[in-house]
Amino acid sequence: MKSKFKIILILQIFLLANCEKTPLEDTIEVNTQDDINYFIWKGLNVFYYWQENVADLDDNRFGNFNDLYSYFRGFSEPEFVFENLLNRPEDRFSIIVDDYLALEKSFQGLNLSNGLEFGLVRNNSNKSNVFGYVRYVIPNSDAALKNMKRGQIFTTVNGQQLTDTNFNTLLFGSTTYTLGLADYNNGDPNENGNLITLQKTELQENPIAIHKTFEENNQKIGYLMYNQFASNFDSQLNAVFSEFKAQNITDLILDLRYNPGGSTRSATYLGSMVTGQFKDAVYSKEIWNSKILNANPPELFINNFTDQIKNTDQNGVTTSEEAINSLELERVFIITSSSTASASELVINALSAHIDVRLVGTTTVGKQVGSLTLYDSDNLRKSGTNFNRNHNYALQPLVLEIRNKDNENYPNGISPGIDLLGINLRENLGNLGVLGEPSEPLLERTLTYIITGAKGKLNSEKIIMFEEIYNSKLASQASNNMTSENSIIKLN
Repeated sequence: MKSKFKIILILQIFLLANCEKTPLEDTIEVNTQDDINYFIWKGLNVFYYWQENVADLDDNRFGNFNDLYSYFRGFSEPEFVFENLLNRPEDRFSIIVDDYLALEKSFQGLNLSNGLEFGLVRNNSNKSNVFGYVRYVIPNSDAALKNMKRGQIFTTVNGQQLTDTNFNTLLFGSTTYTLGLADYNNGDPNENGNLITLQKTELQENPIAIHKTFEENNQKIGYLMYNQFASNFDSQLNAVFSEFKAQNITDLILDLRYNPGGSTRSATYLGSMVTGQFKDAVYSKEIWNSKILNANPPELFINNFTDQIKNTDQNGVTTSEEAINSLELERVFIITSSSTASASELVINALSAHIDVRLVGTTTVGKQVGSLTLYDSDNLRKSGTNFNRNHNYALQPLVLEIRNKDNENYPNGISPGIDLLGINLRENLGNLGVLGEPSEPLLERTLTYIITGAKGKLNSEKIIMFEEIYNSKLASQASNNMTSENSIIKLN
């Protein structure tokens, strides 16, 4: 990422702000919802990646505030206004939230959670029924205290069978619920009578879930399971690479199978930790809408490898700096899944243009676009003046497409063995193994790949192809997000 991590935007765009009010406008008594509606329109009119493709976001769409307020009063909720202004279905990820404080916490890994991270799949036989499988348990959570373990299966919540129509209400509609556990039974689970009640609290997850070094065949192989690009953990991540560097690892495995993304700046730091020999070379390129691109010099949209971490406060002000611990590797092995998204895909794509990147797992999500948090202030940023304290709405719209130095990305996801060298191998829900242990199937296969150079034989166990319909990470406000932190905006 560029050294100053900012884009200075001087835009002559707020046509409505300069309109002279007509007598007709005086008949409208502006309320809080009108303020929110204007904020939504203004934010998307300035920053939305597809602004030019949405007729209602045209600069000349409304002649005055009266027209704008009257039009959007036809929508009962701000969420409907926002949805009406998006370029669906191409835009799969833009969101609006009614509590920006919760959104900010989620970006830092702080969520209302019982600590159970799980996936939901359709039963092998009855496709309308759903069962959950535990991916991992966050330490010091209620699920950890109740001894929940990776690989456990559950089929009911509060005595009700999970289905494709009720799972959202049952699992994400309350802070307390009771899970009914079951035996796997080749994908048609049988209830086993064990019940566990879990309570959600505000829980901080450390995204650096596991890090260790394996010594195999006279090789030292570093392993890092990293579950979110949360910028408040950049220093801790750097400390892990200091350990890897001190141990003289020869290869590195990045386990991003459950990482839905996060900070683009943290993604650049991670790439610089893996390498180090490409300081100031192009890491990634950002493509914004024409308003933003035309108002700024092109070099501001280039993110470069760096040798420094800049720790910042919530307003983007640098509070401290530290040198990055770089490994200068020429290759890296990355474990992926259908939950690997956004900033995780950025790391894969950006590094693959510089070093040998090999994948083990399944095709990633295909989110090559990034967002920006917009607030109801004069410059649409948290640091802005005239911050509207009458509501807590914030926008997280897609504002950029991101590419590697060769202008490449993968909108349909990155496939191991097809798009990049590697092994296409999905997790076996009947044998998930223990994360971080060399016997865990995906890690075991990756270690073999590193040591022998061979992809190995397919496991003799039959792996059932389940349709995964949801996972617990998607319920957090920061899910599948790639967030730009490089904008301090001036508007005039």
